Amino acid sequence: MMSERKRGLFGPGADASTKLATQIRTTCVTRLSAIGNHAWRLRALAAGSALSAFAVPAHAQQEAATRLLGSSEVITFSVLIGVVSAALFSAIWMIRQRGRLEEEIGGLRATVSDAKHRNARLQALISDKNRRIIVWDGLSQRPEVLGQLPPETGAPAADAEFLALGRWLKPGSAAEAERAIETLRSQAQSFDLVVETGRNEIIEVQGRVSGGQAFVRFVALNNLRREVAELQLERDRLEQSVTVFQNLLDTIDLPVWQRSREGTLVWANTAYGQAVEARDAQEAVRENRELLPAVTREKIRAVSTFDTPFRDKVSTVVQGRRNFFEVVDALCASGSAGIALDISETEAVREELQRTLKSHAETLDHLATPVAIFDGTQRLQFYNQAFQSLWDLDTAFLERHPDHGEMLDRLRAAAKLPEQLNWRQWKENALSVYRAIDTQTDLWHLPNGQTLRVFATARPQGGATWVFENLTEKVDLETRYNTLLQVQGETIDHLSEGVAVFGPDGKIRLSNPAFRALWGITEAQVQAGTHIRAIEQACAPSYDGADGWKRFGQIITSFDDERPSYRGVLELHTGLVLDFAVTPLSNAQTMLTFVNITDSVRVERALTEKNDALRKADALKNDFVQHVSYELRSPLTNIIGFADLLKTPSMGSLSERQAEYVDHIATSSAVLLTIVNDILDLATVDAGIMELDLSEVSLADLLDDVSMEFAERLKDNHVSLEIVAPPSLGTIVADHQRLKQILIKLLANAANFAPEGTAIELKCWREERDLVFSVSDSGPGIPQDVLRTVFNRFESHGRRGGAGLGLSIVESFVSLHNGTVTIDSREGEGTRVTCRIPGASLPAIAAAE
Repeated sequence: MMSERKRGLFGPGADASTKLATQIRTTCVTRLSAIGNHAWRLRALAAGSALSAFAVPAHAQQEAATRLLGSSEVITFSVLIGVVSAALFSAIWMIRQRGRLEEEIGGLRATVSDAKHRNARLQALISDKNRRIIVWDGLSQRPEVLGQLPPETGAPAADAEFLALGRWLKPGSAAEAERAIETLRSQAQSFDLVVETGRNEIIEVQGRVSGGQAFVRFVALNNLRREVAELQLERDRLEQSVTVFQNLLDTIDLPVWQRSREGTLVWANTAYGQAVEARDAQEAVRENRELLPAVTREKIRAVSTFDTPFRDKVSTVVQGRRNFFEVVDALCASGSAGIALDISETEAVREELQRTLKSHAETLDHLATPVAIFDGTQRLQFYNQAFQSLWDLDTAFLERHPDHGEMLDRLRAAAKLPEQLNWRQWKENALSVYRAIDTQTDLWHLPNGQTLRVFATARPQGGATWVFENLTEKVDLETRYNTLLQVQGETIDHLSEGVAVFGPDGKIRLSNPAFRALWGITEAQVQAGTHIRAIEQACAPSYDGADGWKRFGQIITSFDDERPSYRGVLELHTGLVLDFAVTPLSNAQTMLTFVNITDSVRVERALTEKNDALRKADALKNDFVQHVSYELRSPLTNIIGFADLLKTPSMGSLSERQAEYVDHIATSSAVLLTIVNDILDLATVDAGIMELDLSEVSLADLLDDVSMEFAERLKDNHVSLEIVAPPSLGTIVADHQRLKQILIKLLANAANFAPEGTAIELKCWREERDLVFSVSDSGPGIPQDVLRTVFNRFESHGRRGGAGLGLSIVESFVSLHNGTVTIDSREGEGTRVTCRIPGASLPAIAAAE
């Protein structure tokens, strides 16, 4: 590990120096060995020659000297002398070369020792726990990481995790560091950065290039350097914030300015420059162009304090037109800053509103309906002649603008108001409209026999408008109509013919005892709301022919535009022969009549009378349904559309109260639309025509969608949602939309029961292929006698119960999935609703040929 760090520190130069020193050492040793061997041979040759000379006898030497005089001996001796001399010179030269090589080797050894020493010092420096270095060799993609950073910085110890800067640095710092490193490696551009880790620790990053290598050093800062770095970051943040706010102020259409202590302009936005007709804001500041009149500026300097800024409406000329501004100017240590809001259009609207109110008052004065308007202090501000005539009050008393409570006391003393056991409570309820948001409606039965419907509506400007509708004639008509219905009901019940009326959803609306007696069924088996299929099963013991109840069910639940009448004769197992008729009624209803042929004349007369009565009743019902379908749905559509239109910026800005009213309109319309849709869903299910759109549903995505869609409802109810589900719920084949409706309806029902500040638990799990989920709340629970009716329609048990269709829709949709619903509740312990949805299979789709 140490050798790898040294090689990584010195790079290719360190390996080259080491190899060169090794080669030089090897060459020198080889050459010195060769020189030594050669010199040894020369010494041996010279020594042998000398010994040979000394070993010759004297007479031989004399004889030899005589022979030396010859030419051949002279040549041989000369050659010998030359060889010895050359060997001596070579030995001397080699000795000098060897000395020179030893000096060079000594220098290289000193260099290597110095390099080792420097490597040790650098290694000790790198091993510091406060820095870490990344080294890239050229464009190599595998860097070498040296050193460590303190654990408190949050920097990973592993090299691979450390190189992933985005995992331990803040996103902004990580992006900036990665860009700087990329520029360093590609363009050799050095950099110095200060970054922040995920633990808010400060680290200094330096990038350099040296010898074809890129170095990036991460240094953990301490003490003074850390404080300086933090101050530098804080300064950068403040500069960015100031720039952002100045850019924001430059983009708004409201004039904004800043003044020095002497009152001269030091900064203004673009809107200010346009208002004072300058080419730009800088020119307005240089020329000290003023938007506000001198009197207003003097007033600002006189009344503005650090605690109380100046705020007033100011009239000034902008681009040749007189405009009204609401000016706010705040005093600060370096001077002051102000903003002007153009309220010219608001003032014009206010004047137009005054004219409109006056026009409305003139119109209301000519109406026959009594109308009275009270202000925010509950004093009478307007009344028409019909109001005065209704209560027979003195004009002098009304012109005094009496208090509403005083007026009610006076009317009670004159015995003109309904008699109440608790007058104070009744009076407080009547006056609560001044604190309410929605319109309040009540019926007053006056002592003189009149019946009034009272509408009390809070006004946007404060106060309330009271409208009195005389319902005396209408109530009388309704009483007579109800009496007629009772007489008709009694008549039908006493007919000897069997009669049953079914709605378009296939559920029975009414039946008489003769019908039950003819078919031998009980009243419970044909109670209102029972589907025709259940009645068919109850009547099967008496008659099971194909042209009987099955045919009746097809006709009754048919959606054909033309529904023809159907007549025939049935012979029952009991021996009775019945003449039946299937008669379509208005509003898509169908009437079944069964007549015993033995008494056909009497039955025909009674049936005719009964049929006329039912036609009248059905006509009234038809009128009511048409009124709901067209007169209610069309305004509801308009209300939703206009509410959304009012929210759009293109229609102009709304006041806070207007925006609140628009939100209430949109919310109420959405609730009403939800109720209508629920009723339509139930009607479709009851008619047996709803089909599931099966697909593969991701349960995790489904839970996410439900939690996001239900978040606003939970916020309104001041409760929270806890989802308990394993991470791998997988998928299930089901109808995504209906499954989502089931969850939302259950959560809405739990939100109605859950106390404020508590949590609703949604728990999901899998049991083999089945999906099981439960919704629990910690509410007051449901009494045992009420549990039997929780799935009935229009049964509401919560404090904000709604229409009472939620659990009915849940039961219907779960049944469509072949699932089951169970409910467990105890008083004081909360309620748990559990649903089991079995896994289905996707329908096979034949490929197109």
